[in-house]
Amino acid sequence: MTGRRSSWTLAAFAAPCLPLAALGLPLVVYLPEYYVSELGLSLSVVGAAFLLVRLADIILDPILGGMMDRTRTRIGRFRPWLAAAAPVLMIAAYALFMAKPGVGPVYLWASLVVCYIGYSMAVLAHTAWGAVLSPDYQQRSRIYGWWGAGNVVGMILVLLLPPLLAIVFKGDHAAGIRSMGWFIIILLPLTFFLAMGVVGETNVPPVKHAAGLRQYLALIKRPSVQKLLAADLLMGLAPGIAGALFFFFFERIKGFSKAEAGVLLLIYFVAALLGSPIWPALAKKVGKHKSLAIASVAYAVFQLAVVFTPNNQGLFTFNVSNVISMVILVLAGLPYSAAPLLVRSMMADIGDEERLHAGVDRTGLLYAVVNGTVKLGHALAIGVFLLLSWLGFDPKIPSAQGDAALITLYAVAPAALGLLVCAIILRYPLDAAAHAEIRRQLDERDAAEPLPSPSPEPHVSPLLAPNPAAE
Repeated sequence: MTGRRSSWTLAAFAAPCLPLAALGLPLVVYLPEYYVSELGLSLSVVGAAFLLVRLADIILDPILGGMMDRTRTRIGRFRPWLAAAAPVLMIAAYALFMAKPGVGPVYLWASLVVCYIGYSMAVLAHTAWGAVLSPDYQQRSRIYGWWGAGNVVGMILVLLLPPLLAIVFKGDHAAGIRSMGWFIIILLPLTFFLAMGVVGETNVPPVKHAAGLRQYLALIKRPSVQKLLAADLLMGLAPGIAGALFFFFFERIKGFSKAEAGVLLLIYFVAALLGSPIWPALAKKVGKHKSLAIASVAYAVFQLAVVFTPNNQGLFTFNVSNVISMVILVLAGLPYSAAPLLVRSMMADIGDEERLHAGVDRTGLLYAVVNGTVKLGHALAIGVFLLLSWLGFDPKIPSAQGDAALITLYAVAPAALGLLVCAIILRYPLDAAAHAEIRRQLDERDAAEPLPSPSPEPHVSPLLAPNPAAE
């Protein structure tokens, strides 16, 4: 059995991605710039807050992952944690997005701490839950393909809010930020409980095993995990840096207004959504790690090409320069969704490898590992504000030195990281053939020592019979 879920089930599973991505994107792209430009905090204070809180939050992941692996409830291991995260994130979103001029560093730090605690609980529970929905190498790419598409849709929807408010209601930038917050607050309980009500979770029997920092570090020592984490870190850091500097680059270097830059960012993420089905389809033909290598090279080439696009000549004016610029921006956006979905699918395969060798299910801890690299990448990406300031960039006073630093950090550095990802991931050992052998041995062992059957969940959409035409 491939464990193929219906499209409706996977759409429901992906629903929590909408508010989570709608929160995650502004944390990297909008809020740091907003707290500097609109709320009056200094570039160094904001950069330090987002960097240090995110780095400190990484320590929480192995604790949460170990606790999730030991959790056994009537509704599973991961769904209770998703439910608990919802109110925490709603409180944090209100604090961060509804802040007004006059707030100080302490307010920002406290809001970020609450936000990242809830965000860690939700993202870790949700991504680990996806890993247990199917044991099949290719179906996992399909599951995380839906997950990746859900994330991009969430980003697109939240990006639409500021320009819509500006056009329809003549709202300013601060009103757009507040609308993002309300969007997140409303969607959090609706989507979380939709997913929990529709999508099942195998309630595995309790197995006593250690699941702490020592086991977390042991997982990191595995060669397959190390290569995957290195690729994920770099492929998260590259667009994270570019995202943090996106508005600065297109306003200062290309001459777009903030509203026009918001439209460009929207186009970029629409392209990322279009790319979501490309990478699982390519992975089916060449393997997940080779698909990721191709995506990383494509990202490097087109991210660098953005520098050579013409300056603003009227965003909605039809001319050759604008067409070239839009094509390059779309091509730069297509690879964005590749790494998140492929890495999580590959981590599920590593979970099978770990269960074969260690005899225990460490799904939560494994996704705590990959969650930690994402946080590190985003933290380092926001930390680029500190480097940019040190290199002479001033958001209010243009200078040749500052502009050169901005161009280098926005385009050249991410492109170099993309090429490094390709070099690392091509040596990844756990391909389809290796995983098939692992599954064969696991299935033989499970057949010899059958586990107790999990309790049925009649409200859950059932697995579909294999249908090659639908693959």
